[in-house]
Amino acid sequence: MYPAFVVGGERLVKKLEIDFRTYTMFFALILIWVVFAAMTDRVFLSPRNISNLFVQMSVVGVLAIGMVLVIVSGSIDLSVGSVCAFIGAVAAVLCYNYNVPPIIAVLAALLVGVLIGVVQGSVTAYFRVPAFIVTLGGMMIYRGASMWILGGIDIQFMAGWVTKVGDGYLPDTFALAVAGIAAVACFYFPVRNRASRLKYGLDTATLPLTVLQSVFYVFMIGLFVFYMYGYKGIPISVFILLILVIIMTFIANRTRFGRHVYALGGNSEAAYLSGINVKLRIMQVFVVMGVLSAVAGIMLTSYVGSASQKAGGLKELDAIAACVIGGTSLMGGKGSIPGAILGALIMASLDNGLDLIGSAPAFRYVVKGVVLIVAVLIDMATQKDKS
Repeated sequence: MYPAFVVGGERLVKKLEIDFRTYTMFFALILIWVVFAAMTDRVFLSPRNISNLFVQMSVVGVLAIGMVLVIVSGSIDLSVGSVCAFIGAVAAVLCYNYNVPPIIAVLAALLVGVLIGVVQGSVTAYFRVPAFIVTLGGMMIYRGASMWILGGIDIQFMAGWVTKVGDGYLPDTFALAVAGIAAVACFYFPVRNRASRLKYGLDTATLPLTVLQSVFYVFMIGLFVFYMYGYKGIPISVFILLILVIIMTFIANRTRFGRHVYALGGNSEAAYLSGINVKLRIMQVFVVMGVLSAVAGIMLTSYVGSASQKAGGLKELDAIAACVIGGTSLMGGKGSIPGAILGALIMASLDNGLDLIGSAPAFRYVVKGVVLIVAVLIDMATQKDKS
């Protein structure tokens, strides 16, 4: 038997390690914001710029949500940028050329996303073609298909209320009600989870630490709402992103599907021997990615106001970079959706800040590339230490 203070110290160290891994990216984001605020005479931290920053990262954020599951399962998807352009073109053509009601056009776009996911997932899972090759081919196919549908020209996205998805804002009453519910949830769920862990004799944080974390989350919600209402309010695209983060985080962490996806990335052979239908799960992951690509495509087309054959260019690389920077391992089996959103926010912050200080586009690519390589090196070093 070890003394109580030794056991308690070990638990504290483990807790500090978890917090360090969880909040490192957050502190890196704060540092980036402080540096750009100093370099732009605080223009970077103005409510208008912060609001635009969140809107700009919402499309990559939606793609990053699905990309986390794809990478965690041990695959990759290089086609999401082209799929965004293709689905945006489909929706725009249906509304502009055929006068299809907006809701029908959106449902059709989501169905196309499902079909794309089924095709790419089936070829990867059942025909054993590497996902890299399948999605690389898909990237070319859907980019060419979008050019063919649009006929080489941009088409205006006339979809009524759907156009508000990209540049609209939530009604004030509804937005404040959602913020209040989120603040209450920040206290309710951590306390309930702590009580549940204590009931079964599991290690858990102390009550003061749990309350302190909840207070921090509520403070961040309040700061977010304050900044958003310093401009025009909470953007609809950002609200959609937050809802998707909550839903997909629950699916990834609390459902059988999510546990199976992480098991695939950890060891696909062991997952198969344990009874997991590996092929079906891989296909389902690509279906989820297809649906989220459709959502991102509608958001992007709505934000721009038209469907373009150049839309979504390099979005797949931005999504992958966001996942890696946010802690998702390219070796599979490890990653989190909130971490990927932080990664997307970091990438968007670099783009936005470098644009405000007037840096050359070439320099922006260099900075983003360096950040990505450093994140991969850290991930590889971590994996090596564990092994």
